[in-house]
Amino acid sequence: MATTSTPQGSLRQRSVGRKKDGGVSDVELDDIVKTSVKKPRAASSERDYKVTLVFITALAFLTRFWGISHPNEVVFDEVHFGKFASYYLERTYFFDVHPPFGKLLFAFMGWLVGYDGHFHFENIGDSYIANKVPYVAFRSMPAFLGTMTVSVVYLIMWESGYSLPACVVAAGLILLDNAHIGQTRLILLDATLVFAMACSLLAYIKFYKLRHQPFSRKWWKWLILTGFALSCDMSTKYVGLFAFITIGSAVVIDLWALLDVKRPGGALSLPEFGKHFAARAFGLIVMPFIFYLFWFQVHFAILNRSGPGDDFMTPEFQETLSDNAMLQNSITIEYYDTISIKHKETKAYLHSHPEYYPLRYDDGRVSSQGQQVTGYPYNDTNNYWQIIPVDDDQKTGRPVKNHDLVRLRHLGTDTILLSHDVASPFYPTNQEFTTVPLTDAYGDRLQDTLFEIRIENGKPNQEFKSVSGHFKFIHNPSKVAMWTHPTPLPDWGHKQQEINGNKQIAPSSNVWLVDDIPSLPADDKRREKPERQVKTLPFLRKWFELQRSMFWHNNQLTSSHPYASLPYQWPFLLRGVSFWTQNDTRQQIYFLGNPIGWWIASSVLAIYAGIVAADQFSLRRGIDALDHRTRSRLYNSTGFFFLAWATHYFSFFVMGRQLFLHHYLPAHLASALVTGALVEFVFQTEPPESEAAYQAARSGKKAAPAAKRHVTARERFAGQSMMGSWIACLVILTLVAAGWYFFLPLTYGYPGLSVEEVLRRKWLGYDLHFAK
Repeated sequence: MATTSTPQGSLRQRSVGRKKDGGVSDVELDDIVKTSVKKPRAASSERDYKVTLVFITALAFLTRFWGISHPNEVVFDEVHFGKFASYYLERTYFFDVHPPFGKLLFAFMGWLVGYDGHFHFENIGDSYIANKVPYVAFRSMPAFLGTMTVSVVYLIMWESGYSLPACVVAAGLILLDNAHIGQTRLILLDATLVFAMACSLLAYIKFYKLRHQPFSRKWWKWLILTGFALSCDMSTKYVGLFAFITIGSAVVIDLWALLDVKRPGGALSLPEFGKHFAARAFGLIVMPFIFYLFWFQVHFAILNRSGPGDDFMTPEFQETLSDNAMLQNSITIEYYDTISIKHKETKAYLHSHPEYYPLRYDDGRVSSQGQQVTGYPYNDTNNYWQIIPVDDDQKTGRPVKNHDLVRLRHLGTDTILLSHDVASPFYPTNQEFTTVPLTDAYGDRLQDTLFEIRIENGKPNQEFKSVSGHFKFIHNPSKVAMWTHPTPLPDWGHKQQEINGNKQIAPSSNVWLVDDIPSLPADDKRREKPERQVKTLPFLRKWFELQRSMFWHNNQLTSSHPYASLPYQWPFLLRGVSFWTQNDTRQQIYFLGNPIGWWIASSVLAIYAGIVAADQFSLRRGIDALDHRTRSRLYNSTGFFFLAWATHYFSFFVMGRQLFLHHYLPAHLASALVTGALVEFVFQTEPPESEAAYQAARSGKKAAPAAKRHVTARERFAGQSMMGSWIACLVILTLVAAGWYFFLPLTYGYPGLSVEEVLRRKWLGYDLHFAK
């Protein structure tokens, strides 16, 4: 948590009392040391802070909006988030792994300028001008948030009580960073994410500064705003959860301190502590969750028409969307119909062909050498199966119902689907699926050919329908579910998907659907499409279903990507991402941070860890090298920034999904705060007189005069240290500005660079275009 100068008024409102031994309490000590000492003459005035804030904000606006109309084509992930904005404006349902808040902001911007969503951002390089898309308005929203992020970083340092040079260093590292600029000039979500994360830190610091005015109106205001910022963070991307971990850790430490019976100002009773706990739980858990649910309610309310996201949802969900093609094409399946069965998640068809499993697999296990049953991605006659009842004497025309026992006959080879107690090719714990000739499908083997139709969320005697009837195919004797996965079989299986029996029945990956009924003529009565009524579902049921689907698909983003990177590469800026190229002009946008700024910030993180380690080692050896207030700020305020960096960085090491450089941006912002704080630590450590006065005040021996005597020394020291801070600030920002300018053509996409100019920018082997 941030250690900040406490407002004088709040100190006077607290009950303070002298110790029985004649000394002063810690609360009164704060009054003496913090409020009786005048501000040094060399320190910056509030007016200086305000003027600098306006100047930095203006520069941020310039760097984010300069040339924002270039290129006038779709760039990188604008194909996704621009498309989603168009779907919102058309009110057609879509699916995305990210929560809706950031995308709703883009849709709101499009609505403000009168855009109707006609352009769907299909391909990188598609022209905005030719398609009459107000793309500058769309890009202006993240550019504005990026501008405000620089200002918020400055305010975080200011509210934390840091000197003007420290504020300028921290804000300058974000102001002149090519990665932050690049992400905020395009139709992408990260500007919203980083801005919300920064706002959550600022709001919590302002809340913490009011810790001596608990339950006041301002206290409640900043607590709720902290929760709202956290909610916006997580409602943009799920990695916003890391900000919850940061703030939550600080809150736990704060609550732990409130439990201390020796705390300054007196111990809290357990009922009082319970009020503090409940207030924080309400403001930082309950309220953010309500805000989070609200954005999904808006999401569902807008998207009420059938669209490209239908296939990700259950039939019950799709029935809430108007013009849903799946429900219009749904047909009741009858016995002896020929059907094609498709896996819901991988879209592979249940398939078989005349070839057999090998005698032995690569690991030495023996197979049944039965006919192969596989998953095939294309529509083919070998995907056709006839659904037959257990009693072959039954007549046609009877509908198949939920929980019926059926058998499947493969038409291409005239064999019956079977599963038995033989291990599958890839999973020794799962059962093999094969087929057997009709003559072998009776007698002792009859039971192995029986499968239960178990409709998802189905009711007893519910009719089994094509397309809308999502179901699990359960082998009756062994109770395993038919399942497939995208890992291809070896050459003997023609690189098709393995089909096996999964003992875990519950997972949604076991769900299948009947794609079509090829045996049904086009003019058959069952293919008529009566008008269907749009249904409703409770909000929480829709929300839970969407959450499950989002998390599942997010975890499936594990395939390789040419520009993916690993977390250990990010602090050192080892590689970037190609966003856009234009061959004729040799222009390109390459997402890359400012190497000089990133290397400085990463070095400072290591220095900070070294300083803390050295201080702890010194204390163990009886050497106290730091004064009380300097150590407090080093551990509490700078420590809070370091905690924010650690939670936003190390969490990615446990993720299995695709990762890119932009995932480091929130952590980089936190590292800029640590850098600004350490500039002050190095150049503005309190003089020895300050600590002497502090210790005198603690002992109660002429505390107030002792505090006053060190004012002159502080003024003299402050003038020297402030000059050192400004020199350090100037040196750091000069180097950072040089890096920003050098890589500017790759960030803004112009001008085009010659081969020699591109090669000069390949500092760490960045995979830039037009290098030859």
